[in-house]
Amino acid sequence: MVEVAVDKARIEKDSMGVLEIPKSAYYGIQTLRAVQNFPISGLKPLPTYIDACLLIKKAAAIANQELDCIPADIGDAIVQAVDEILKGNLRDQFVVDVYQAGAGTSHHMNVNEVLANRALEILGEAKGHYSRVSPNDHVNYGQSTNDVIPTAIRVGGILALEHSLYPALAGAIATVKAKATEFQGVVRSGRTHMQDAVPVRLGEGFRAWEHILTQHQQRIQTAAAELAVIGLGGSATGTGLNTHPKYRFRVAELLSDYLQQPITSAPHLMAAMQSMAPFVALSSSLRNLAQDLVKISHDLRLLDSGPKTGLKEIQLPPVQPGSSIMPGKYNPVMAEMTSMVCFQVMGYDQAIALAAQAGQLELNVMMPLIAYDLIHSIEILGNTVEALDTKCLQGITAFPERCADYAEGSLALVTALNTHIGYLNAAAIAKESLETGKSLRQLVLENKLMDEATLNEVLDLQKMSQTPK
Repeated sequence: MVEVAVDKARIEKDSMGVLEIPKSAYYGIQTLRAVQNFPISGLKPLPTYIDACLLIKKAAAIANQELDCIPADIGDAIVQAVDEILKGNLRDQFVVDVYQAGAGTSHHMNVNEVLANRALEILGEAKGHYSRVSPNDHVNYGQSTNDVIPTAIRVGGILALEHSLYPALAGAIATVKAKATEFQGVVRSGRTHMQDAVPVRLGEGFRAWEHILTQHQQRIQTAAAELAVIGLGGSATGTGLNTHPKYRFRVAELLSDYLQQPITSAPHLMAAMQSMAPFVALSSSLRNLAQDLVKISHDLRLLDSGPKTGLKEIQLPPVQPGSSIMPGKYNPVMAEMTSMVCFQVMGYDQAIALAAQAGQLELNVMMPLIAYDLIHSIEILGNTVEALDTKCLQGITAFPERCADYAEGSLALVTALNTHIGYLNAAAIAKESLETGKSLRQLVLENKLMDEATLNEVLDLQKMSQTPK
């Protein structure tokens, strides 16, 4: 423990004893114990998670003040403290490591202590004089870590989705939709098993991505709907001990106002506190999106491979030099970054699944891990999709001639001949073309398998690559 000079410290006491707290600190003794106990990762709570906890504390202070459970002046001071921090003040006072005491009591008390000490200042008192404003008796009135933290995960998830992932997905969907129209006339060779396949439209590939991302957006929204049902008011075990009967409904109303969407009190508070299923469902939908984003990022890298020895059917916008030794080299770095982030999200999903089943009886004690991994997943996915959109997708250009050359030279065009000359004849023509270098058209005419007019109609690439409407 670092020694603190007496003239630069205040003394605080809890049920375990006394500690010296830096005079400038707004956190208190329970926070300091947690900092000393958990020097694990250096990771601090995410700003969005802090905001979620603050909104809960604001709603609780207003509801308890209205219901005459805490004095009006104290309630007002707590609300003012919350609003100041939401605007950016004292953000450095939330200092407990992500990996901490089970259900999140350490972070929860960090929030309670910071709000209590700032409220004390607002009321003209010195920090640490908890007889006037108590972290437990006032800021935390009618609450428990056990109902606040699962509610904070829900609120944090909603905030992260609305501020980050939803806007990013909407932007990317709009971009690939526009690119689908731009590239609709470009025919390229299809590829399955990394081998030549029948031709496709480059634009239809982008249209497929539009549908894929839209479906993921819908799946995420469906899973996220469960976040709006909260167990706040359940107190320690879901019984609502030490809460006013109207409290849980009032805090739900207030949170609805803050979040600009309906928030309802859970029909069974104990169930809402025990089960982490809503977080698992949302995390699963994020993992599902991540898996397709990896596929799309790999497709982009393949289509842009080259420039001389790869496919090079499209050009991704260069954003930085690609090599410390090879001049003029540019790499598909935005696509590469996308895959890395998606792998992290998949790892978080596995951790969330393991943590969600690790609760016993009335409480899950792995909630700090779930809180960090879920909200972080949402935010890094949102940041990634936005960056991929603005720094990659929007600037993609096509090479129509190169696409057409590959499509014209593909042996897979022989597939269109099946219904005219039969599968075995078509296979023989393909084999002979590969061995001799003669084109499919030339061999079909030499063997008098079709007349030229019919052959030209059958091997019309624009017609062949048209998707069903």
